[in-house]
Amino acid sequence: MNLSDPVQFVKGVGPKRAELLEKSGLATVEDLLYHLPFRYEDRRNVIGLDQASVGETVTLFGRITGAREIRMRGGRRTMLQATFADDGGWLTLVWFHQASYFKKRLDADGEWVVHGKIEASRRGGIQIVHPEIDSVAEGETMADVARIVPVYQKPTDIPVAAIRAAVERAVQECADQAASVVPPEIRERLELRPIAAALRDVHSPASDVEPFALAQFSTASHRTLIFEELFALQTGMNLRKKAREAIAGTVIAPAPQRIAEFTRLLPFTLTGAQKRVIGEIQADLARPHPMNRLVHGDVGSGKTVVAFAAALQACAAGHQVAVMAPTELLAEQHFTTMRPWADELGLYIAILTGSMKASEARRMRDLIAMGGVNIVVGTHALVQESTRFQDLGLAIVDEQHRFGVMQRAALRGESTDTLLLSATPIPRTLSLVLFGDIDVAFLDEMPPGRQPVITRVIRSGQRKKLYERMAAQMAEGHQCYIVYPLVEESEKSDLKDATSMAERLAAGVFKDFRVGLLHGRMKSSEKEAVMRRFKDGDLHVLVATTVIEVGIDVPNASIMVVEHAERFGLAQLHQLRGRVGRGGGEAFCCLVADEAQSQESIERLGVMESSSDGFEIAEADLRIRGPGEYLGTRQSGVPAFRAANLVRDAEILELARAEAGRWLDHDPRLELPESAELKRAVTDRFGDKLALAEVG
Repeated sequence: MNLSDPVQFVKGVGPKRAELLEKSGLATVEDLLYHLPFRYEDRRNVIGLDQASVGETVTLFGRITGAREIRMRGGRRTMLQATFADDGGWLTLVWFHQASYFKKRLDADGEWVVHGKIEASRRGGIQIVHPEIDSVAEGETMADVARIVPVYQKPTDIPVAAIRAAVERAVQECADQAASVVPPEIRERLELRPIAAALRDVHSPASDVEPFALAQFSTASHRTLIFEELFALQTGMNLRKKAREAIAGTVIAPAPQRIAEFTRLLPFTLTGAQKRVIGEIQADLARPHPMNRLVHGDVGSGKTVVAFAAALQACAAGHQVAVMAPTELLAEQHFTTMRPWADELGLYIAILTGSMKASEARRMRDLIAMGGVNIVVGTHALVQESTRFQDLGLAIVDEQHRFGVMQRAALRGESTDTLLLSATPIPRTLSLVLFGDIDVAFLDEMPPGRQPVITRVIRSGQRKKLYERMAAQMAEGHQCYIVYPLVEESEKSDLKDATSMAERLAAGVFKDFRVGLLHGRMKSSEKEAVMRRFKDGDLHVLVATTVIEVGIDVPNASIMVVEHAERFGLAQLHQLRGRVGRGGGEAFCCLVADEAQSQESIERLGVMESSSDGFEIAEADLRIRGPGEYLGTRQSGVPAFRAANLVRDAEILELARAEAGRWLDHDPRLELPESAELKRAVTDRFGDKLALAEVG
């Protein structure tokens, strides 16, 4: 059996199970080999039933004295009850699922190890529901079976024991075929374990291993596998970055005098973070290869000022600049903000959007093609074939994740300098993975004088007082947002929805005010019209879904209400909160949560009340929810991790990044014999997915 063989080749995995495993990403023997345990159960302390108490999780050693399937009330399904006994007593084992499978297993004679939580049975006596059971081979003693047991994610309906058995067979037969991707010199210096030994240790821990180290995934074997994975990923990211740096670009000399003229126009002083990032961009533009920099900045951190300073440098060198925004309203907002600056500095700035009259758009495109426009702000219209630039020197893409990869690539071309902007704060460890081949800058300082939005978590029973406060604010001329998780009512959920609530609020508590509705299923023209009415003050309340997460400035909006707030991620809640308080006055964000919440929800929403720092919130979100849920759709383009965890393994990630950079300085094209496995891994495991990271 080889690592590349289909999973069906593993003994005990038939065609049906193989199909289920393949659907969950376990298609080959190698996939099984690297399907690592997500936790461990310490079953070394085997006790007798006379020592067991209700509520305890125990490991027992004894015999199955009988088993029977019982038809469950009101259906065709059956449950299984089995009697387990040892010298100290007996109890009942209960399975509500897969009764036939376990009945077949228990028909065999012999002794068993049983692991699970003891409960009181309603019929008297004690029981374990859905226990873990393992048969004891002939000649094995209690000491032989008392061990630390790996627990695997169960991605299908296949029993846990069956997945464990399949992994064990893959390890026994194929662990020695696994090859390290880390060159020997690095392995020796970092004292990494041999890869085959590391895999065996992780899947079958020795009886004397420290339980805490296993629980923290910090054994030498765990750290070896984590480093292997992150080293390959960071090598791939580094290769992409070096490939980009090898492309000939345009040297755009710094323009300190023009930037000084610009900053004198501003009614405020630049923050230290803005000065630092502008300096980094100036240095990037002056290099002979294309800039590819991402600027992460919290809502209100001054990204537009930084972007205009970059545009000034390009324009001073005689180049054109394109600023692309995901919506027409956001494009208009950028145009309105930048136009006075451009006028004062003698630059011609124009706007190009899809809703312009054909004749006007044609005239603007002709002007751009002739070089008559210095800065053009627009939407996806900028990447249409009919739009040609005379000399595009800098592409600025705002809220870059809202555009497809191909749209961003079409605007920037191969050699154009690119500045990506995002108001979505992101943890540093995540940025090294998602944007490892891009230079990332952080605007982590807010302008002085900006008041944080007052945030409170309230229960649904307090909604009446909330509506009264909103009405009072609107009576004084302010506006409010109310965000719901659903567009329309659903039979599958009891969550409130935007469509029906907009009707109820307009006819009820807010009947004296104008209520608008905005959601993602509306046509672009309809969404633009509603947002324009709200921006112009024609609507008092905007009922919406998260389509307003990245929106436009409405300085008059003073209250943001998020219903079912426990259903949203912290970064998303922070983005929504950023829609209010943009006019400089006092603003409020009310997170309405269900009465019954998990401890995790309480902790997460508490972070929103205590912090207004987007980066701090993003780190908390990643820590509380874990990387898998946090990444969501943003993980497209990045391979799923087999061993690494971005929260737990930040230190190893930094080390892997540094070592990958050093190795590529030594062997830039991975041509040395000791780089062969690394090159194969980067190509086979990450090749296609890393390609998406190239343009952010």
